[in-house]
Amino acid sequence: MNILFCGDENAEDGVLISTLSLIKNSGAKKLHLYILTMDAHSDERKYHSFSMQAANYIRSLLTQANPNNTLQLIDCTELFEKQPPTVNMNTRFTPYAMLRLFADQLPEIPDRILYLDDDIIIRSDITEFYQQDMTGIELAGVLDYWGKFFFHNVKTKHVFDYLNSGVLLLNMPKIKETDLFAKVRQMMQTKKMFLPDQSAINKLAVAKRVFPRYYNEQYKLQKNTKIQHFTTSFRFWPYFHTQTVKPWDVDRVHSVLHLHEYDDILTEYLKIRHNLKK
Repeated sequence: MNILFCGDENAEDGVLISTLSLIKNSGAKKLHLYILTMDAHSDERKYHSFSMQAANYIRSLLTQANPNNTLQLIDCTELFEKQPPTVNMNTRFTPYAMLRLFADQLPEIPDRILYLDDDIIIRSDITEFYQQDMTGIELAGVLDYWGKFFFHNVKTKHVFDYLNSGVLLLNMPKIKETDLFAKVRQMMQTKKMFLPDQSAINKLAVAKRVFPRYYNEQYKLQKNTKIQHFTTSFRFWPYFHTQTVKPWDVDRVHSVLHLHEYDDILTEYLKIRHNLKK
């Protein structure tokens, strides 16, 4: 199973937790992780790449679970600097989300790969999703929980088609054939957008497949959830507000979400973090 992560040093905790969940639920399947990173800066922010130390430690966890598991850390600084998302650099968007859009230019990336945001926990087997027939399909994902109501890219307004980009199965040969990622990169250079990478992918993809919510649960854990995505969501009680709780904020996972489903994974994560700081 090929997995793609993107991020800077701030993604290290999330990728560690996601990897622990992948190891737990991958069974005998081999895991090949690819982490795209870079050093970057804008007028307002500076970013530092995903560290080799963190990558090496995560690799050691993978090979302990299965000697055939692998991890590659790929520096995309040069690619990014050649084609930065110019008009979107100072938005609330993080430029690291754009790194997946260079996957078509990286020979290391396999034909089929599952992109995951770093605030994802794999809850159970996702083989059926990963192994689906992707003939003629650029990417497969799940509708955005909130965005599906506001954004449409088809004329029939009752048809939901706006995907959340946090879990995307990518068919790289088809993406290269249609130049999807090249077109998205170009749009992000010239058009300022809300959630620019997600918006552009949805706007320009011509062959995408929608899968059930349980492959990217963005609101609240359900009985059949296979992948939980800890996104920012709207809450209406006791007053209207947004709520953001990330997996690495273990105390708030317990106190705010009242969620103990992943205590084994999060306990291991905290133990690792404690040992690394010694």
